[in-house]
Amino acid sequence: MGLLDDALEACGGLERWRRLKRFTVHVSIDGALFSRIGNAGQLKDMVVEGSTEVQTLQFTGFTAPDRCGLYQPDWVAIQSLQGEILQSCRDPQTAFSDHHDDAPWDDLRLAYFCGLSLWNCLTTPFLLAQPEIETEELPPWNTGNQIWRRLRALFPPTIVTHSREQIFYFDCDGLQRRLDYEAAGTPVAHLTWAHQKFNDIVIPTLRRCLSREPDGTLIAKPALIDIEIFDASFE
Repeated sequence: MGLLDDALEACGGLERWRRLKRFTVHVSIDGALFSRIGNAGQLKDMVVEGSTEVQTLQFTGFTAPDRCGLYQPDWVAIQSLQGEILQSCRDPQTAFSDHHDDAPWDDLRLAYFCGLSLWNCLTTPFLLAQPEIETEELPPWNTGNQIWRRLRALFPPTIVTHSREQIFYFDCDGLQRRLDYEAAGTPVAHLTWAHQKFNDIVIPTLRRCLSREPDGTLIAKPALIDIEIFDASFE
């Protein structure tokens, strides 16, 4: 089997994934990025519910216990727990494309960023099996004590991601351990570990996003983003 086949099998199998419709994840998100944009400590206790098939998410506890964030690629909103829409934005990709990253983010931009980030995280590697995504196995990467296999993926415009081209790294068990891409022109590496099984689907429960040098060397501090998953379910 090829690398993608091995990764799919290691995480529960594509046949099992295609029978699922939704996921629910209890998650904490923080890091230096959120301190810089004025949102430090506001995402440390959220329940995220989403579709396995289309890019939609709801964040309960988004920036405050009584608020929810709603994400779709073409629409984001903030609503009360009673369902009242407090703020919304159509075409967020265009609306936020010319904003400066060093300026404070409002809640709508934060919901858009977290939505596209988490949906892609929680559906990988199964997302890579979609026929419109082009994949190519690259030469392996020597980490110093392990050899990781690499998969280059090109995403179509119909899937909203941080970067059209991304490189995924998988360990000898077929589990994803790293992801390289560019976000707003900045090379980053997204590290993943502490994989656990939930309803027969295996996902990493710890994630860390770091800056990296052009040669792939990691810049260990500061950690741009830290994600911890406390619990998850797929159904």
